[in-house]
Amino acid sequence: MHPPGNEARDPDEDGVHLPSVEALTAGTLALMTGYAQAAADCPNRSLMARKLVSNLFFLSGHPHVSPPMRNMLANLRTRWQLAAEAAPMAGPDRQPSPLWHAAPVNVQ
Repeated sequence: MHPPGNEARDPDEDGVHLPSVEALTAGTLALMTGYAQAAADCPNRSLMARKLVSNLFFLSGHPHVSPPMRNMLANLRTRWQLAAEAAPMAGPDRQPSPLWHAAPVNVQ
């Protein structure tokens, strides 16, 4: 049983708290959806792919994941690494997508 307010964390053998497998998996799937739905020239696409690689790395080493699942996650991480390297990097010269809303001049 977790103390109140700490439901999304699992302690490992050393007593260190790790994000729960479910929370990390849900975040990773949401990022995959965002990446798939983003336009090819989206300036955040490379950041999403890099975060996916990171999440897959941590999932593949999580103590509550079975060995076959770890292997599958490691293979998936390798494939996403290629996407992260191929995605255009966001930079100061990148312009917002026409789908973005312009920032208001004044904030009330």
